[in-house]
Amino acid sequence: MTGRLNPLRVGRIDYANAWPLFHYLEDYTEHAGIDIVLKVPAELNRLLREGEIQVSAVSSFAYGMNDKDYVLLPHLSVGSEGKVNSILLFLKQPIGQSSPQRIAVTTTSATSVNLLKILMKKYYELDPVYEPAEPDLDRMLEWADGALLIGDPAIRESWEDKGLTVIDLGEVWNQWTGLAMTYAVVAARREAVEQTPEAFERLFRAFTASKEKSVGDLTPLIQKAMEQLGGDPAYWQMYFTCLNYDFGPKQQEGLALYFRYASELGLLDHDVNLHFYKEETLPNR
Repeated sequence: MTGRLNPLRVGRIDYANAWPLFHYLEDYTEHAGIDIVLKVPAELNRLLREGEIQVSAVSSFAYGMNDKDYVLLPHLSVGSEGKVNSILLFLKQPIGQSSPQRIAVTTTSATSVNLLKILMKKYYELDPVYEPAEPDLDRMLEWADGALLIGDPAIRESWEDKGLTVIDLGEVWNQWTGLAMTYAVVAARREAVEQTPEAFERLFRAFTASKEKSVGDLTPLIQKAMEQLGGDPAYWQMYFTCLNYDFGPKQQEGLALYFRYASELGLLDHDVNLHFYKEETLPNR
């Protein structure tokens, strides 16, 4: 009976940085009753929160807002210990020369926007106004002193020399805290895991296999990236190598500190705990 009722709907982030988690996922879930839903992070956050999908790669901040309802799939995340290369703040002037008063921020991911707020307040000791905007750098900078882009739009803009100062938020976080930063996690609705444990067991194994195969040989991902986004092999080799797809102690410590700062600044209204699948949710066998 378990797993035969409705397909397990799984949200997939439509950005290159999450490809290693998903590139081979359907190969391992064929005939397993799993539907893949492809969206930007903000939309996946909503779908998971409203129960329209049961498990998804979501922004870390979305997990923090709903940690009592979600469990994390262990050993799976998207993060970096240093440069992330796709979460970038573009500024008209260096911060040392002119403090930004207005920053246009992407509407596609809450984790990055709140990371920017934490860094601005606690590291740079600045308090600019943040205004949501569609991810179009030229338009954003028509009225703002800086613009935050993430994902593929950030990558494309990083290849252009427009005379802007570019700050990599992952690099600044690491320099400041000495820790990794986790931007996305794979989270599941707690009740869905409890109702269909066998389906989640299959899905967890599939995610793990997809990640390990992707990281073991980056060549197919590099080729896909060049075909879809441009760039050359050296760039994409660097890009995927800089990212981390595990969720070990360093990643957990960094994310816990991020959540603590978010709570201190009132970006979250409660303290966040990391609840992991299997440790807490699977019935004893």
